[in-house]
Amino acid sequence: MDGWTAPSAIERELYEAKSRGDWPAFLDALARAELFLPQHRAAVDADPRQARFHPSPGGASLAVYTRGMLPAPDAHTVYLRQSLAWFANAWDDRDPAYLAVNPGCPAEAYLTTRPEDRARWRAHWDAATSWGLPEGAVHALHTGGPLHGPVAHGLAVGAHLAVSNGEFWNALAQHGNGYTRERERMRKWWGVTDGAGWLEALRQLQNAEAVSPVWEYALRVRRVLASDFAGPVDVEHWRHAAETSLRRGAERSAEPRLTPDGVTVVEPRPAAEVEGEIAGVRRLIGRIARYEQRFRADGLLPPDGWVRSVEGWDHGRASQMARWGVATRYGTLEDAERGVLRAGEAARGAYRSWADFSAGYCLGRCLHFDEEEFGDWYTSSLATHLTLTTDPASPWLNIPWR
Repeated sequence: MDGWTAPSAIERELYEAKSRGDWPAFLDALARAELFLPQHRAAVDADPRQARFHPSPGGASLAVYTRGMLPAPDAHTVYLRQSLAWFANAWDDRDPAYLAVNPGCPAEAYLTTRPEDRARWRAHWDAATSWGLPEGAVHALHTGGPLHGPVAHGLAVGAHLAVSNGEFWNALAQHGNGYTRERERMRKWWGVTDGAGWLEALRQLQNAEAVSPVWEYALRVRRVLASDFAGPVDVEHWRHAAETSLRRGAERSAEPRLTPDGVTVVEPRPAAEVEGEIAGVRRLIGRIARYEQRFRADGLLPPDGWVRSVEGWDHGRASQMARWGVATRYGTLEDAERGVLRAGEAARGAYRSWADFSAGYCLGRCLHFDEEEFGDWYTSSLATHLTLTTDPASPWLNIPWR
């Protein structure tokens, strides 16, 4: 079909191989692609370990879809992610005569499923050098996902995770790695097992409540100093200002207060507790300063740059959390769109550019995971930042910040 726009590079490769009649190349591409098998949600919820074949009417074929061809999620049908090798091994002679790949589109193919065919699938799988979308690269839906506008902007706020996880950055109708894997990821990393838990996790991220308030406090002190003095803030000046602010706060908390019940006298906080907080914030400021020094050396910050806020780490995760709710069926597409738009609005309110936002996201992630080791948590954040700020396909180079 002339003029057909493939949803992604996966379907484009399959379509071109089919158009040439090059079936070995088609199978090569298929072996590298994730194949999603439709399932009745109620059956999967009852037994998540079991994958079931649901043949087409008449029983002649079994439909599977590549990632870009997945239908919009609905409440009753879910998809399990499998490989071509899995189908080759799971199939037997009682199963349908054809594997229908992306039925109903120009890239469709009906593959015979005889034992020799399945042996050929395994051979192509064995020869494949990769499987699924490569992690660390920008992947987009060319149809079926917004590329411009407010929703696209909110989706791009979550691009750090989309790039590092090897997913389409602009897939609002998210299936992720399949229904059961997405539910397991939500349980393992977030403790979320139902719709109420998902809504609460999304709310916390939208309100930037998941990042440490101590990190944000330290950065807020510097923002005030930079505004007052219209220039760079020396680390010792920053530490002294934070210490002074903490001491004044402790003194004010012990002042008598007028309440409906009369004057209330509050016991002052123990001196050791206050001194411990001050020492901790001083250490934190040194840690932030060392990360920023490394950020500047590696191109994550400009030579005179500094991080305004770490709330971006929550904003980026909120954008993704909204989509994870769709993949797990804990939320709807409408919920996801509202969540993505709010993530974009919050990020714009806190930062001045994509690069500014990214530096805040990376610092939050490193403060939480890296512990100044400058290991995988740091290097992966840096690599994703550099990809998103330099790759011509990056949404950050194609969607204005404001």
